[in-house]
Amino acid sequence: MNIRFSGSVTEGRLILGSVIVSTFFIGFGGGVIFPILPNLGAVLGISPFLVGIILSANRFSRLFANAPAGSLVDRFGTRKPFVIGMFIQGFSTAGYVIALIAPLPEAWFIVARLLWGVGSAFVFATAYTIADDISDGGSRGSNMGLIRGGVLFGFPTGVVLGGLVSELSGNLVAFAVATVFAFLASVIAYQTVPETHVEGGENRSVKPWEINTSLPAVTVGMVNFAVFFVYVGALFATLVLFIGQNQLGVFGFDAQGSSGLFMGLTVVAAGFSMYLGGYVSDRNKSRVPILLLFLGVTSIGFLLLAFADSVITLAIACVCIGLGQGGTSGPLMALLGDLVVDGEMGRAVGTNNVLGDIGGGFGPIVTLPIVDSVGFWPVYFCCAALPLIAAVILVGGVRRETGHYLPRVES
Repeated sequence: MNIRFSGSVTEGRLILGSVIVSTFFIGFGGGVIFPILPNLGAVLGISPFLVGIILSANRFSRLFANAPAGSLVDRFGTRKPFVIGMFIQGFSTAGYVIALIAPLPEAWFIVARLLWGVGSAFVFATAYTIADDISDGGSRGSNMGLIRGGVLFGFPTGVVLGGLVSELSGNLVAFAVATVFAFLASVIAYQTVPETHVEGGENRSVKPWEINTSLPAVTVGMVNFAVFFVYVGALFATLVLFIGQNQLGVFGFDAQGSSGLFMGLTVVAAGFSMYLGGYVSDRNKSRVPILLLFLGVTSIGFLLLAFADSVITLAIACVCIGLGQGGTSGPLMALLGDLVVDGEMGRAVGTNNVLGDIGGGFGPIVTLPIVDSVGFWPVYFCCAALPLIAAVILVGGVRRETGHYLPRVES
């Protein structure tokens, strides 16, 4: 049967720390490819559309794996799916290395990204469920912010790693470094993360194909869709090209290295706001106001990006986008935990991740060809509108579910 974690506060913090460390290191493999492949595509003779397919392949495989992963968490618990997912991601990161030295590199890249998506589906579903298991209403926002930080920080840190190491030592070295960190993360997870979700055997009432289609899960998922579309699908996929076209390199680096640094700036900003957003939502006893604030900041960031014509304006835009993305993350997952019963959290996280991956997966496929055809500013204007639409969906869904526009935590 499903249970709420009954260990001490200290045990809960140790579990939280283990999950954060392991998800952070495993995330390198997800991001390291982004500053490398758009430029590597010209060397390999890959079209922008195929580059977009490779960048998004993990999103589409995870799209199909998210719901089963969430159901398996509710049935078998968190530890096994978490550890298995970590090792799958480790092997998929090694696939990048093989792609550079084997024939048909584009095929190896696609296979590696597809495999990465399956592994990350298990990791994402379990990480957020673990955070929910060890939390109550007064700590859920903070804990979700920290877990979200571990899950998401690894990705943009990998972007920075890929940009800098590839320029200094080559693409092969960048992928090899990411592989080492991925397997290190897998070992850490195996050694330190215990079971938090199931006691006394399997919960056979949960079927692997079950999907949570409740209003809270869908509402939160739609917001997640908008955030991932603009942050991963648009900013991360196009920034290296934007910098190259506008000649906005910094510290003597070219577009690859500079894009890694600017994406790293979004990471720093997100790191500040990610925990802060969850903490404030815990203390204010309502998640919605802080979510609306940071969705608005994300929108402002893309408006600034559309007009960025210098390193300073580009940096300010990246800071705003990072603040908005990070500040939304903790309260959003905490809101999901508030509104969904304990035994269904794994499936609810799966639904949330499905919609997020639709956004992140279609982002590069949509934005890269449009940028190639009409330029950057129309894409960034649309990206500024999406968070505002998400804010309307959020308020409407919460009002319909709870009867209040600003419901109190766990009301």
